[in-house]
Amino acid sequence: MNKLFIFIIVFFFLNNCSLNENSRIWKAKNKDLTQNESIKKLFVEEKIKSTEFNPELAINITKVNSDSKEANNRNDNGSQNYIGLLKKDISFTFSKLDNINQLDYKPVFLPDGIIFFDKKGTIIRYNNDKKIVWKYNYYSKAEKKLKPKLNFVIDNETLLVADNKTKYYSININTGKLNWSKNGAYPFNSEMKKYKNNFFVADYENTLRCYNINDGSECWNMKTEDSFTISDAKISLIILNNLVIFNNSIGDITAVDIESGLINWQLPTQSSNIINKTYKFRMSKLVSDANSIFFSNNKNEFYSIDAKTGTINWMNKISSNLRPVISEKLLFTVSNNGYLFVIQKDTGNIIRVNDLYKHYKKKKREDIIPIGFVIGKNNLYLTNNNGRMIVIDLEFGKIINEIKISGKLVSEPFIFNEKLLLIKNGSIIRYN
Repeated sequence: MNKLFIFIIVFFFLNNCSLNENSRIWKAKNKDLTQNESIKKLFVEEKIKSTEFNPELAINITKVNSDSKEANNRNDNGSQNYIGLLKKDISFTFSKLDNINQLDYKPVFLPDGIIFFDKKGTIIRYNNDKKIVWKYNYYSKAEKKLKPKLNFVIDNETLLVADNKTKYYSININTGKLNWSKNGAYPFNSEMKKYKNNFFVADYENTLRCYNINDGSECWNMKTEDSFTISDAKISLIILNNLVIFNNSIGDITAVDIESGLINWQLPTQSSNIINKTYKFRMSKLVSDANSIFFSNNKNEFYSIDAKTGTINWMNKISSNLRPVISEKLLFTVSNNGYLFVIQKDTGNIIRVNDLYKHYKKKKREDIIPIGFVIGKNNLYLTNNNGRMIVIDLEFGKIINEIKISGKLVSEPFIFNEKLLLIKNGSIIRYN
């Protein structure tokens, strides 16, 4: 009887009490809470305070890149031929997008116009007089309601399309007529690149897929680790040295042989720490010169890695999620708190830092986030989430202009054919 009484007391004690951590006795509920709290603390994003450095240092960029397929495959446009008059030339209008994130999607720029899409997935080709050459929608009534987001790549007279559902297809760029249409296994979530007779795109399952341009048949696929993270950011792809190199949604950089689909090398940058499904993954697009790949992530790490081996050349602590820009021996990026970093490409040495938001009052600048930037012949053009674009004299890092584009979010700027373009909700604006 005594033993039974003692057993009941002990059972009651263990079932209803939570002791401190020294006791090593915890209720399951409390233990879970403790673990969740630890995870929450682990993923509090470190904030890096940036300061100006050598702000008066003059830099000189002499080389101006022309538009090229090679530059597109490396995401490296460099310094482009735009002198920055910023006179509004034309506006291409389309139906307003319900999801503002669609501004992250790049139009197709043509010598005689542009191609983009509206909120129902209708593809529209405009000429330079903003007249519609053709428009087609290849979706059912039910599919239109899902508001497909489209990624494009051009192969001569062919426009290749992959959406964020499961569809990918080919259309004639001159007529808009469908060549072929296929359905993939999973929705797509990446840039698209083409090489010879194939094009490449990645899906939400972190699988890189190679398709034949002529009929859409799959040549090979290569799956990396499943994602444990939440991410609206598109996977970035580059093609270099007979390799397709891409990041997945947990921060692994993978190089795949372009012919066989076999892994050449892989470099984890964030995946070892990502265990929480609420972790918001962010990462810049990959860019590359002939030898190295550059990118940044939300661990405040800015990398240069060897394109052939995947080994790290150097790493800086810079808080940025914007696509960097390469120009000759220099590398440019803008931090999340609005500082322009000028970096020696080969060594990683930071030679100049300019505060691009110093004209804002402290309370106001806390709400401003950079969206993206391009470099023209003399100036850098930075768009922000307040609908404004800041123009910076690149030689001395001085702000020379700020123009209001929209009351809401605008896209990153693009330069094509000596004109600057950007997307706001409902139109694409082009400047001379």
